[in-house]
Amino acid sequence: MKGSKNIETEETRLTDRLVANVETVFKGKRDVIELAVTSLLAGGHILLEDAPGVGKTTLASALARSIGASFKRVQFTNDLLPADILGVNIFNTSSREFDFKAGPVFTNVLLADEINRTTPRSQSALLEAMEEGRVSIDGHTHQLPMPFIVMATQNPLEYHGTYPLPESQLDRFLMRLTIGHPRPDVEREILLNRTSVDPLASIEAVLDIEELIKLQAEVDKVAIDESIVDHIIAVVETTRRSPALRSGISTRGALAMVRACRAHALVNGRNYCLPDDALRLYKPVLAHRLNLSGVGGQLGNNRLEAEALLEELTMAIEVPV
Repeated sequence: MKGSKNIETEETRLTDRLVANVETVFKGKRDVIELAVTSLLAGGHILLEDAPGVGKTTLASALARSIGASFKRVQFTNDLLPADILGVNIFNTSSREFDFKAGPVFTNVLLADEINRTTPRSQSALLEAMEEGRVSIDGHTHQLPMPFIVMATQNPLEYHGTYPLPESQLDRFLMRLTIGHPRPDVEREILLNRTSVDPLASIEAVLDIEELIKLQAEVDKVAIDESIVDHIIAVVETTRRSPALRSGISTRGALAMVRACRAHALVNGRNYCLPDDALRLYKPVLAHRLNLSGVGGQLGNNRLEAEALLEELTMAIEVPV
């Protein structure tokens, strides 16, 4: 590609430092960390779908600490109210006016733990925040701190007492990631070296918020060839025509793919995208947006089936050189 180059610049050093810093406490999962950092640079939200105890909270907290960001965690339960997330206006008897008490959503990184355990009403409280970076309460709009990233978790193995996320909610997550158990050698190292001291206590920021915002701005400057965009469009169009799907990928999903490709290239030290960027990102970016036929109309409720179908559709399309 004309004018393209590998970029050994400050941006590359910062992303390498960020990935390495998170890896000091989240061991053996560099590929997951790189995808999470990709989503962070793209300004996207992350849905971590995995069994309990594999490090979802550790990953979210390590990312927040590594960029010097504010971090809050909300345990989603069936009695959680929208006001518990967004905040509430409280009448001040002295001033005879309402004062706004901000909820935990007013942070840089929000961990929405077990998001599918709360009611749709409380789930939808995050929609405006995730899309617009603001919340509206009693007719007043409140801007959230920037950047604002939601990292939500859900357990795919247990459905009792849960509320599947609707299409509008899932579509606002840039990526759905799974972590899995560590390799035996990595797990052995964790067991031998883990003490009563929380390893997160020793992690320090390697970026600040201003540097992260600059990195996010650099994503827009990464070149993406028209042939890669055409491949993304072909994949999107194929999902829309597939009889195995109730509905295919939306334009929002296609836009998410392009931005994720640019961010992934930056994380890998390039100022241009390769076809490999798109091939690596199709599953984490698009699979959770697929509305499978024959599964009760629940969007993306079978990750393995959705990913297998997406891979089948993608392999039938010629990859650009």
